[in-house]
Amino acid sequence: MTKEVLLRISGLHYETAGVPEDGGEEPIEVITPATYYYKNDKHYVVYDEVVEGMPGTIKNKVRIAESGKLEILKSGLSNTHMIFEKDKINITQYETPYGELLVGTHTKDMQVDVTDSSIDVHVNYALDVNSETIADCNIDMNIKALDR
Repeated sequence: MTKEVLLRISGLHYETAGVPEDGGEEPIEVITPATYYYKNDKHYVVYDEVVEGMPGTIKNKVRIAESGKLEILKSGLSNTHMIFEKDKINITQYETPYGELLVGTHTKDMQVDVTDSSIDVHVNYALDVNSETIADCNIDMNIKALDR
């Protein structure tokens, strides 16, 4: 895969109390240029995230192990190290400009598909904040080599 890639991350969060009549879904999608490299049997994607209305950026590093482990590391305006592993619960501190949260992820399903020109990741997990389950979530990530 090329060093320069296009990263597409889309997510959907469902309220755990059931889906209200308005749908109760919060779709999120980010498409951004990123840098890719492969080291120690892991795929890395690095990109900057701009936060609307805030000065500065969040540096993001996504680490993907084909064995089924996804890590998202954020530094800058927000700081965290989130880990997703199928059938495991991982807990981390999530530092935001507004305060700290204790975030837990219970990964129910995870699929990683790697080819020469792209990587696709799908994660389904339950999200806890401060020990309270607040949403069922999906993340779909596509890393695609840029044609040059």
